[in-house]
Amino acid sequence: MKILVVSDTHGRDGNLERVLQKVKPIDALIHCGDVEGREDYIPLVAECPAYMVAGNNDFFSELDRELELDLGGHRLLVTHGHNYGVNIDLSRIIEEAAARKKDIVLFGHTHKPVVTYKETVTAVNPGSLSYPRQEGRRPSYAIMEIDHQGEVHFTINYLR
Repeated sequence: MKILVVSDTHGRDGNLERVLQKVKPIDALIHCGDVEGREDYIPLVAECPAYMVAGNNDFFSELDRELELDLGGHRLLVTHGHNYGVNIDLSRIIEEAAARKKDIVLFGHTHKPVVTYKETVTAVNPGSLSYPRQEGRRPSYAIMEIDHQGEVHFTINYLR
C-alpha cells in the first residue's frame, strides 16, 4: 500500500499536482491540514481516497480537526499539530497517540519534515509543499509504504 502524506499546501495546488504526477498510482492521500478551501479539489486531483484534517488556517472548514484511521494494519492519528505544541517539541503529540493506542501520528504545522520514533509511536511531519521552513527551503512530502509483511516505511521527499 502506497500513501502520499502532505501538509500545509495553503490553497496553492501547483506543487501538489506535480507530486501527484510524480508518485501516482497511490492508494490514498493524507493531508495534515491547512488546505485553505481546497477540500473539494484535493480528492478530485488525487483520484483515490483522500483523508484531510483542518489546520489552524482552515477557519471556515468543516473538516474534522483530527482523524483516527486504520490502514494496512496500522492505527493512525492524523492532526495538524498546533493543539499539541509541535513547534516546541513532539512529546505531547506522541503521548496523545500512545494514549489512543495509535502506532503512527501524522501532523503538520511546523512546515519542517521529520520522521521520529519513540517507543511504540512513529511521528511523521511531511513538511510543507507551499511554504517550507527547513534549511534549504525545498517543498517536501512523505511517502508511507506498507509492505506485504505489514511493515510500514516512511520516506521524506523533496521537489527540485
